[in-house]
Amino acid sequence: MSGTPRAQTQPYPGRTEDMSPEPRDEMRDYTGAGHLAGRRALITGGDSGIGRAVAVAFAKEGADVALTYLSEDDDARRTAELVRAEGRTCATFGGDLAEERHCRQVVEHTVRDLGGLDVLVLHHGTQAPVKDVREIDDAQLRRTFEVNVYALFWTVQAALDHLGKGSSIIITGSINGLRGNKELIDYAASKGAAMVLAQSLAQNLQDREIRVNCVAPGPVWTPLIPATFPDEKVEGFGKQAPMERAADPDEIAPSYVFFASNRLSSYYTGQTLVPAGGEIHPG
Repeated sequence: MSGTPRAQTQPYPGRTEDMSPEPRDEMRDYTGAGHLAGRRALITGGDSGIGRAVAVAFAKEGADVALTYLSEDDDARRTAELVRAEGRTCATFGGDLAEERHCRQVVEHTVRDLGGLDVLVLHHGTQAPVKDVREIDDAQLRRTFEVNVYALFWTVQAALDHLGKGSSIIITGSINGLRGNKELIDYAASKGAAMVLAQSLAQNLQDREIRVNCVAPGPVWTPLIPATFPDEKVEGFGKQAPMERAADPDEIAPSYVFFASNRLSSYYTGQTLVPAGGEIHPG
């Protein structure tokens, strides 16, 4: 990372420019090799953090990109600028993926604006830490699962009308979905569900030659961290990892390029990559 996070908070869902240090999320030192030339990708939660880095990496690899975001207009505009600077098309769609209608609409609008769909990256998510499981009320539980799980089903269902042979679906899991988290209880449960969904879809879609894989990162310095954790948890964020630091989004994005590219990962489906700074878990 470019520096150790200091104590800070900001309103949900967070803004990149208000973070200190600012994360590396623009793939400035990344050189594409045409691995996604001519492909059309939809990235949910693609405005900032890992999603931004993935969008730029895909553009550098030759893909046109559509991205969704909740309400972070400035971050979405910046990501679109970065994608277009690579000579690629970028469409942006704001709105709440907890709403089934919006999930289905963004797929249709992506196909309309990009001319088709080849790669679906389901990266969006929400979290809310608690000290006691009894703090999780019905509203929080529903919100977590609607955003982190239900939206995946709705978006995949809509996308399957357009994804063809050789397409790729990539779901963002979490290290917390592999080993739980004492404060991110409902979030960890939802990520566990998302990761098993990826494995189930991989089996279900194998005959259609659509690959489905998962990336389950450890601690990554993104706007969601200061927007959801208290400042004392943000200070030194990531130091618990064996590498004693959080990742920058630029370090995670190549995992998505790998799974999106048939050239690189044609024999991979139902698999999980775990970029977690040295924490060992079976994928």
